[in-house]
Amino acid sequence: MFPKNIRVSIGTVAALGLKNILTDVESTTAYFMTFTNSRCIANCSFCSQARDSAAEKDNLSRVMWPKYALDDVLNIFRLGHGKSIQRICIQVINYPGFINDVEYLVRNFKDNTSIPISVDSCPLKKADYKRLKEAGVEMVGIPLDAATPEIFEKVKGKMVAGPYRWEGHMQAIEDALKIFGSENILTNLIVGLGETEEEASQLMQSLNNKGVKIALFAFTPLPNTPLQNENPPILISYRRVQLARYLITNNILNISDMIFNGKGILKHLNTNKSLKLLIGDGEAFMTTGCPGCNRPYYNERPRGPLYNYPRRLTSEELFMEIKNLERVLND
Repeated sequence: MFPKNIRVSIGTVAALGLKNILTDVESTTAYFMTFTNSRCIANCSFCSQARDSAAEKDNLSRVMWPKYALDDVLNIFRLGHGKSIQRICIQVINYPGFINDVEYLVRNFKDNTSIPISVDSCPLKKADYKRLKEAGVEMVGIPLDAATPEIFEKVKGKMVAGPYRWEGHMQAIEDALKIFGSENILTNLIVGLGETEEEASQLMQSLNNKGVKIALFAFTPLPNTPLQNENPPILISYRRVQLARYLITNNILNISDMIFNGKGILKHLNTNKSLKLLIGDGEAFMTTGCPGCNRPYYNERPRGPLYNYPRRLTSEELFMEIKNLERVLND
């Protein structure tokens, strides 16, 4: 039985015109999620889709994902609508037989549009990565989420009776690299799960050395999840991790050029260049992911504070962000 329905992020609903919704930032990626009447068999403690979560099943992070008929969605692309869309991203829920559904969705999107396709999924077998590539997938995301093996086990592994292990994710990343090639594999890193800025930076450097892209997320406490009473990361700490990611992934500086204090906080950069020159137009603070990804308000409310800017920064915003970082990196 092939899927007849698909979940669509509310921002994508607006961008595709499936419903008349006014937004101040238009989605540049169409975000879809596999539909299942059951919950994910994984049990990630930060996720509303988790097995033991009591959150609404049409939510992911703080975004609503209403159900639509797949054919209605495909018809939007057949008609050439959604001009802002630069990429299709399929979020995968782990349930029996999901890989068959994902392949079916990919082939249908491929048949109805020339827009590049990404799939964000739990670890797969090497043969399944080959299937997805043959179906038309260009990039694959394998979300580690946690910066260290210890945090991983605590939030999505053994300690929450989850099916995932750090080693399994790392092996999947290696397998996917062999199929899709360097720069076509991405992993998610959630900042605010208990890691230090140094630990996050060490992981990012290691992944960058392998040719793996890194998408940063700010931990978002969600109602009816085990971590609902925890706090999101302090904004300036998130900015320092964003800065480290930008410098590392653009090969501007290496982690050996970064000085952290005894608490793992980034305190200084070994460079003669100013932050303004290093950061440029503020891309460091914008949403990270596959090309064309802006995920409007996935981690935050439109009124802010903005952890990830879903658009170009204004000159005033860029000035403020640089000044705030200069204060904490030079004190």
